[in-house]
Amino acid sequence: MTGAAAGFEMVVGLEVHVQLRTRTKAFCACSTQYGALPNVNTCPICLALPGTLPVLNAEAVRFAVRTALALECTVHPTSVFARKNYFYPDLPKGYQISQYDRPLAEHGRILIDREEGEPAVVGITRLHMEEDAGKSVHDRYPGVTAIDLNRAGVPLIEIVSEPDMRSSREAGAYLRALKQLLEYLDVSDVNMEEGSLRVDANVSARPRGATKLGTKTEVKNMNSFSGVERALEMEFERQCALLARGETVHQQTMLWDGARGEVRPARSKEGSHDYRYFAEPDLPPLILAPAFIAAVQGELPELPRAKRERFAGSYALGSADVDVLTATIAVAEFFEAVAKAHGDPKAAANWVKGEVLAWCNANAQPVSACPVTPMRLAELLALIRDGVVSSTAAKKIFEAMTNTSTSTIPSTVRAIAEHLGLIQERDSGALAGWVDQVFAENPTEAARFLGGEQKLQGVLVGLVMKKSQGRADPKQVNQLLGERGSRGA
Repeated sequence: MTGAAAGFEMVVGLEVHVQLRTRTKAFCACSTQYGALPNVNTCPICLALPGTLPVLNAEAVRFAVRTALALECTVHPTSVFARKNYFYPDLPKGYQISQYDRPLAEHGRILIDREEGEPAVVGITRLHMEEDAGKSVHDRYPGVTAIDLNRAGVPLIEIVSEPDMRSSREAGAYLRALKQLLEYLDVSDVNMEEGSLRVDANVSARPRGATKLGTKTEVKNMNSFSGVERALEMEFERQCALLARGETVHQQTMLWDGARGEVRPARSKEGSHDYRYFAEPDLPPLILAPAFIAAVQGELPELPRAKRERFAGSYALGSADVDVLTATIAVAEFFEAVAKAHGDPKAAANWVKGEVLAWCNANAQPVSACPVTPMRLAELLALIRDGVVSSTAAKKIFEAMTNTSTSTIPSTVRAIAEHLGLIQERDSGALAGWVDQVFAENPTEAARFLGGEQKLQGVLVGLVMKKSQGRADPKQVNQLLGERGSRGA
């Protein structure tokens, strides 16, 4: 933070646009498929041809209500669609169907984690439904802008927060918490690169200790959460520098240039009066029966914060384990299936966090695609628990189980261990032979250990495990080395 910014406080509110994961658009039957050839997912309704009428997508309504309830919003039994009038090449109608003074839902909240202290509450001002605009493509043809209307009419929800965030870090925490919630709800793929989650940030600066809000600017064109955080920092610094010089911050829209790390003015900020809102005459009010809202409430899954609290309490896991295991609902379900089948949550957590997620990352695959199912992993952990295989050998077995190109791998996990020759060796004669080999190959360490340096016992156990290719029973190796150490040289 620069000297100019030291005396000021950042105030942030975020507007998040979320494309809903429906097969068809908000008001017509056109596909919402991403990546289709330009302008193929269009129809007379998308193109606003005369005589066409919109018909509301019921699944979009269900997804919107589902999200509103998860955010603890009040869902209004009656909401009204409105025309938001503005003229832009990617908006064929000359207006966007949205909601204005009677939105779907209001007055919610979401908890975010701070680095220190209790979680912070960020209020949700409103959640309303609307349609997406098309897309202007500026790099397709030299000197001209192309228009792709495939996106026009894709259903959106806009989630508007209260100005409750006081740093770029809190804004990032809010976005990550919201994204995780949307993923748990399965209402959107929340892919910022594909535009299914877009963020506009309202930011202002005020003297520390003041309660009155300063003049805000809106920052756009941010395509990552880290980009949002950087853009907020830069815009806050710019505003603080103006205020420190006694100048005025003007309400305007700013564009974030990630390559240059700077914000620049785009246009003066519009007010609601600029859009000339009026009720959409082609759509009746959206009326939701109490039974419908109650049914959607009953369908909500266990949400991220509740799942984290349950995992910490029921499975006695630390916060680091819980954060990883609840990052997605698929990982949480995989872990829980292993933990219940095996009975040792900590062992299940270690293997899911370790080998399972490592395979997912290396292969760019979700956990559901892992060849080692929760039941098979539980079988493998049982072999470790029962002393049939060592942890080192188990990792080799896991690797073999993920090698889908190997068609000769047996069907059961124990059979795989036997096939690979990894059943743990407990024969005292074989163990003594490996210890003798390690002593012979490492005479200095052996002499120091036999001379009383007990701290070398762990090193020697590791060497024996390596010599045996993971087959030696480490407990018996420890016992054997302990006996030799007590006898000395």
